[in-house]
Amino acid sequence: MSEFIRSMPDFSESGEEAIPVWPITEEILPVWSASLPEAQSNWVEQHSFTAARGKICVVPASDGRIAGIAFGLGNGAAEGRIFGDLPFALPNGVYRIEPQAGADIDLERAALGWLLGSYSFDRYKSKAKHKNPARLISPQGIDAKRARRLAQGMALARDLINTPAQDMGPEVLEAQVRALADQHNGAKVETVVGDELLAQNYPMIHTVGRAAQQAPRLIDMRWSGPAAKTTITLVGKGVCFDTGGLDIKPSAAMLLMKKDMGGAASVLGLASMIMDAALPVTLRVLIPAVENSVAGNSFRPGDVLTARNGITVENRNTDAEGRLVLGDALVEASSEDPDLIVDMATLTGAARVALGPDLPPMFTDSDDLASDIMAAGSAIDDPVWRLPLWDGYETVIGSKVAEITNAPSGGMAGSVTAALFLRRFVSQPQKWAHFDIYGWAPGAKSGRPQGGECQAAMAVYKVIEDRCA
Repeated sequence: MSEFIRSMPDFSESGEEAIPVWPITEEILPVWSASLPEAQSNWVEQHSFTAARGKICVVPASDGRIAGIAFGLGNGAAEGRIFGDLPFALPNGVYRIEPQAGADIDLERAALGWLLGSYSFDRYKSKAKHKNPARLISPQGIDAKRARRLAQGMALARDLINTPAQDMGPEVLEAQVRALADQHNGAKVETVVGDELLAQNYPMIHTVGRAAQQAPRLIDMRWSGPAAKTTITLVGKGVCFDTGGLDIKPSAAMLLMKKDMGGAASVLGLASMIMDAALPVTLRVLIPAVENSVAGNSFRPGDVLTARNGITVENRNTDAEGRLVLGDALVEASSEDPDLIVDMATLTGAARVALGPDLPPMFTDSDDLASDIMAAGSAIDDPVWRLPLWDGYETVIGSKVAEITNAPSGGMAGSVTAALFLRRFVSQPQKWAHFDIYGWAPGAKSGRPQGGECQAAMAVYKVIEDRCA
């Protein structure tokens, strides 16, 4: 795509002999070990390999080379992401997954996990300090194109999030959307920039971003797949950096704010998957791209804003800016009445208090949509959890001087009240799902390197893919 987007995991096409990886459960370990030549069986025993989850034993051949890799799965079937532990744990080389009798392995999920674990962000490191991951031969019988498509969409989002704001402001984010569009026939991008946002009635996007050096903008990408029969609009929060505005964040809270455009990055990763698969959908992607900065023309606590749909909003906290820019974008998304609207946003700390960094909450008024997304997330190792759009809290977002406020007092149920705020800007809530993602892996886990993380995109992709099928 461009110099910024370089991490594209893929399968090896090398013709060299691939080293087998043997997935072993605790249950089959004795039988498997007994099937080895005596010297190798003794080696496994002497190295205390118990097939504990994630443990590795490099088994040598008689000539000193590697005969294979024993990989522990613990006491049962493992999710595919566990194979993401291997690319940077194994010696450089080319490998193949060799299932063993009695070990329940979904090869496509395992291969996807490997590709997800092959990601690294090295833009600011010298090549001498960068370790190349071990490569995997695509297992026979899997849909290798699909696994590659998902991994590369995830890598695109991770790269965007990991890039610091100095190199990923609203202008560059727009350039990345255009670069993605250039990869796919028929994709077109239009933008509304600066004061033109006021002329075209996107007042809250303009208000939040007007104090920044780079002008705020609404990025609008459209694409239509072959024989399109479903309309889908994705909306991603694109706050490229968030100081908190006049309600300025403390330095510790500001340190990770390059990731505040994680919603935009995630919908772009999802869009990449959809377009690469040429799914029969008409796709629209809306990204309000701003930087929430401090200057003489910053918006203030107590200001009353009028949204695109005429709703008046009392701004009680300039650090609750994400829901403001999303409000205008969701009104525009609803204007064409698509079959599905999905928004993703690094929106509230309350979501992390409730569910932690790895399990983003999902909000929707559709039980069927919620059920489909949660099932898809479980099937593809991209979990989400439904929280309620609890009507009983509607009064909490009320205001004495405007119709609603962006920052209710009290702080309770913060993720729920933020979702209720967004629902005010969606004309058909039954067709809408909101994801309050974290967009970051605070520590490395299987298939999730530390740093920027694309969340919920694979789950939503699977739902769209299944519905198109």
